[in-house]
Amino acid sequence: MASEEVEMRSLDEEEKLRQRKKDKEGEAEQQEEVSVERAFEGLRVPPWREQLTFRALVVSFLLSVMFSVIVMKLNLTTGIIPSLNVAAGLLGFFFIKMWTKVLEQTGLLRTPFTRQENTVIQTCVVAAYGLAFSGTPFRNLKIAAFALFLVIHGVVNANTPRIGIIDLEWRLSGFGSYLFGMSSKIAGQATEGSEPQNIKDPSLGWMIGFMFVVSFLGLFSLVPLRKVSSIPKFLNLELGYARRDAYSNLFQIMIIDYKLIYPSGTATAYLINGFHTLNGEKLAKKQVWMLGKCFIGSFFWGFFQWFYTASDGCGFVSFPTLGLKAYDHRFYFDFSATYVGVGMICPYLVNVSVLLGGILSWGIMWPLIHNQKGHWYPADTPDSSLHGLNGYKVFIGIAMILGDGLYNFVKVLHRTVSTFVSAWRKGPSTLPVTDDDSPSPALASYDDEKRTDVFLKDQIPQWVAYAGYVAVAVISIIALPFIFPPLKWYFIFVAYIFAPVLAFCNAYGCGLTDWSLASTYGKLAIFVIGAWAGSHGGVLAALAACGVMMSIVSTASDLMQDFKTGYLTLASPRSMFVSQIIGTAMGCVIAPSVFWLFFKAFKDIGTEGSQYPAPYAIIYRNMAILGVDGFGSLPKHCLTLCYVFFVLAIVINLIRDLVGPRIARFIPIPMAMAIPFYIGSYFAIDMFIGSVILFVWEKIDKRKADSFAPAVASGVICGDGIWTLPQAVLALAQVKPPICMKFLSRKMNAQVDEFISTLS
Repeated sequence: MASEEVEMRSLDEEEKLRQRKKDKEGEAEQQEEVSVERAFEGLRVPPWREQLTFRALVVSFLLSVMFSVIVMKLNLTTGIIPSLNVAAGLLGFFFIKMWTKVLEQTGLLRTPFTRQENTVIQTCVVAAYGLAFSGTPFRNLKIAAFALFLVIHGVVNANTPRIGIIDLEWRLSGFGSYLFGMSSKIAGQATEGSEPQNIKDPSLGWMIGFMFVVSFLGLFSLVPLRKVSSIPKFLNLELGYARRDAYSNLFQIMIIDYKLIYPSGTATAYLINGFHTLNGEKLAKKQVWMLGKCFIGSFFWGFFQWFYTASDGCGFVSFPTLGLKAYDHRFYFDFSATYVGVGMICPYLVNVSVLLGGILSWGIMWPLIHNQKGHWYPADTPDSSLHGLNGYKVFIGIAMILGDGLYNFVKVLHRTVSTFVSAWRKGPSTLPVTDDDSPSPALASYDDEKRTDVFLKDQIPQWVAYAGYVAVAVISIIALPFIFPPLKWYFIFVAYIFAPVLAFCNAYGCGLTDWSLASTYGKLAIFVIGAWAGSHGGVLAALAACGVMMSIVSTASDLMQDFKTGYLTLASPRSMFVSQIIGTAMGCVIAPSVFWLFFKAFKDIGTEGSQYPAPYAIIYRNMAILGVDGFGSLPKHCLTLCYVFFVLAIVINLIRDLVGPRIARFIPIPMAMAIPFYIGSYFAIDMFIGSVILFVWEKIDKRKADSFAPAVASGVICGDGIWTLPQAVLALAQVKPPICMKFLSRKMNAQVDEFISTLS
């Protein structure tokens, strides 16, 4: 009887296995029906050299200059930068299509425009203008929502993975944070660490040299890891361990064949794939037309505003739209097309969080602390001093940023380690490589087979990665102490020992969560090197070490995102890597040049309350001062408040994770709340208005809003940003606006009129 039961059970299990196999085969057939690569079947995949075309590099250079100007303006105003990948993808597609159309009509077209070439452009542009951030992403949450709308509209198909809903890319600019934080202008706003040995004023020569020395190391640190992120599970099952060993290296031991998602890279790939389908091309043309109209309107709006800004405090940017009292507390709408566009791109929760942070700080906390003047800090201390009200603004904001960063660092690290342990326990033949974490072998889809076959053709030799890393590391260890004398060679040497491990952790965590924590590693370098260097130039050494570490760690994760994009668009790894190198080289010249233009054209740059306050420059410098001197210089009760807000940031994040996404969408984000603590809420109102515009548009016509809102937002951001270029040229040429539009109270206006009457 028992044997019959065992036999019946085994028969049932066999039947279940057959049914499961049949279901998987049916799923595979269904996937092949909606296969992305089926849509491109029969099209020749060009060799890697043909993907690197002259026209692609020309367009990449032009777009790199354009976006570098835009992001530099955003860097030096608030530090909030939305993802410009949509605009980069659209404009890259448009310019090359226009180029090929002209050549086609003249009969000179030799090579058609392919999605591989489009990927090369995207990679090169992002690598170049990414250095305007100096490669320091806060959260690398790019264009998943845009890829999702492509699915909805049929531009790509149901095979597109579900990769998220947030389309914001927050970054802290190196030029707007640690690099500018070295300057005497920022040092003058801090009472400590202002000795000559802790100051390095901007100069075009050393900035370009610094970029070249530190920006390439991250490219070589993780080149071997591209195989980890992209080789699918069936490679291990079908080709066996002999083939696997050929692609093994130190970083692959525990995660070989682990196909990480890399949501941003995946979203970019499906965006590009969508452009090159028939429906996608039609939609892209309409989006480019919409982007162009908004670009022109925004550009001329900036030009119109310029006429009324003859001196400080003039023009629409100083319009007290909510009243003079609110204006004194930084609550007003400054008619910035840029941040209205940013508000249309950023999620509603981000915009509301920023506004809540502004209300909490400038509406409640700072007036209450100001009332304690004479008790908490000396009455004769100016509000701009870090020993006065400004100290509370800066350090409480830093506490929230550090609390948020620490929490997310631990969260991502925990998830990464848990995945490692889980994969190690299951063994190499059962590694989960998809969202379902299923250990059972899956049939290879047509897309996976096609992509892997192409991806494995053009390998980057291991010796290139290792030799490149060692060569760049040696050069930078020798060169950096000449640029920053307090940054000793052994500081750099130790940093480079740990850099590949940290770069791997960041790249792996980014592949799982799409969160790059490069700035957290940078802050860690600030405190470690600052404490190690001490009072002998420790502030400058800490800021420089921050830049070195963030450049390596963030570049590595960005490179992995790009390899994922290349894998999904059948772009060659070699063309992607060469495009990254070319884009990085472009950015090493373009980004410092653009910053130098701003620095020379706008004399009040870095000054609180000015058009370009560069808020994170003072924040990063004060972090370095804390690392060197400790907390003894803070005003009364400031440290206690810092502890409170540090813990508050952790608690809010913890609550957001515990309650689930349905409720978490109503809980503010601590990082977003901290941004207006120092600079005010004026940009938060701009962003909120952008949210309102998008909300109303979605209520009227959601389908059209989903299709064109990213293009409209990108257009107004780009137009207003590009106007900065002629504005800077006019400032350098000493051409001043003819009119000053200023707003006075009734009492002040009467006094001015009385004074003017005495002159006549």
